[in-house]
Amino acid sequence: MFAASSSLYMEERIKHLFRLYMDNKCSRKEYEEFFAYIRQSEHDETIRELVKAAYAQAGDTSYIDEMGNLVLLPPKRRRRVMMMPAIAAAIVVLAAAAWFMQAPALTRKITERSEYKYLVLPDSTKVWLNAASTLEFPTDFDKDKREVRLSGEAYFDVQHAENAPFIIHTGKVSTTVLGTAFNIKAYPGQENIIVSVSHGKVRVNYGGDKKPTLLTQGQQVKVNEITESAITKKAALVETAPWKDGSLAYDGETMAEIVADLERVYNVAIRIDNKAISVINISTSFRRDIGIKEALHILCKLTDSQLLATEGVYVIK
Repeated sequence: MFAASSSLYMEERIKHLFRLYMDNKCSRKEYEEFFAYIRQSEHDETIRELVKAAYAQAGDTSYIDEMGNLVLLPPKRRRRVMMMPAIAAAIVVLAAAAWFMQAPALTRKITERSEYKYLVLPDSTKVWLNAASTLEFPTDFDKDKREVRLSGEAYFDVQHAENAPFIIHTGKVSTTVLGTAFNIKAYPGQENIIVSVSHGKVRVNYGGDKKPTLLTQGQQVKVNEITESAITKKAALVETAPWKDGSLAYDGETMAEIVADLERVYNVAIRIDNKAISVINISTSFRRDIGIKEALHILCKLTDSQLLATEGVYVIK
């Protein structure tokens, strides 16, 4: 009795989410919930029936093939009826459902500004996810390789697996390891992707025909995705990822890069009015708990600039 009630509730919930999707009224959580149901094979029939009913209103202007792809009929065979946007959306849902049913289920972990998360992946790899970052990984890794995708910054302590390399994709750069600990910083809009190794060995690939860079303990590489160039050096920082222990440390980064980092860490707005200041390279460190004002005062002293606060925005001049 309970199982039947639960099944009925689930079916009604899917129908409700489908209606919201059709009306373009889904919130972010409802959208993710709806597609989570699509990925669960036990709900296939309910979703197919919903889309079938919506699709029936579209006439014979198109059809879905056995792979879930939308196929348009030749002009002579089409009715003079325009497909409603909502019906088109329903067909897209079916195509997406077919893709999800064939592709491995993905888990996405997101941190907001000033938020941090500790994760344990399916292979027991440990991950510390920094502020304003996103990590995508499969529910189950393949036997011959383990692949994840990162936007932002994370520290990985990878579980060793001799025949299954661990690969992190960050834009055009991929970092491959068997078992090691390292930090990757790859925020959108950031000039360089930075990989720093705590212990072990990693291989960093960038540019199609470029020779991979091999890093060992205490080494760091900065890869410029635009110029496809890389600079390798010994990391000056004692700790590869000081941020996960409550410290903020910068080694030769520009004022603009540091300010962007502080905006994520403290969830504030900061503006640099003097462009000459934004390109100054700075090496410094301080505890995160000193607060944004004290952190900016330190940076202003180092760059001989002034700090103002106006209308909720910190201004550096």
